[in-house]
Amino acid sequence: MSETRPVAICLIRHQGKILVGEASDSVKGETFYRPLGGGINFGESAHDAVIREIKEEIGAELAEVRQISVLENMFTYQGKPGHEIVFVFEGKFADQSLYARSKWDTSTEPGWSRFLWKPVSVFHAGAEKLYPDGLLVYLK
Repeated sequence: MSETRPVAICLIRHQGKILVGEASDSVKGETFYRPLGGGINFGESAHDAVIREIKEEIGAELAEVRQISVLENMFTYQGKPGHEIVFVFEGKFADQSLYARSKWDTSTEPGWSRFLWKPVSVFHAGAEKLYPDGLLVYLK
């Protein structure tokens, strides 16, 4: 990738866990996690993008969405360099029953093996890798 990509992600928390996507990098031999979200379209605000992305990825409506940070993410994935400006939001499910789900279907989302709740503690302990770098500061 030879351009910087704007993305918006959302921290959705529940009982000491966050909702993340699980993926792997076969070149690094690494499994990693990232909050749900995705690219910001031209002319779209980051706020609107994160709401749209969560709706597209898991069919959920968000409530109480607020921006908490912006991170610059320079990384290598599958041996190729990437560069993102990541707008980080916090939000809640409008439908409270979604907190009872343990996982979601990712068949329409290339690159993700599953979406699931992961304890924040595993990321703080270094037992699992959470991207983008710098996100852990907001998960206290």
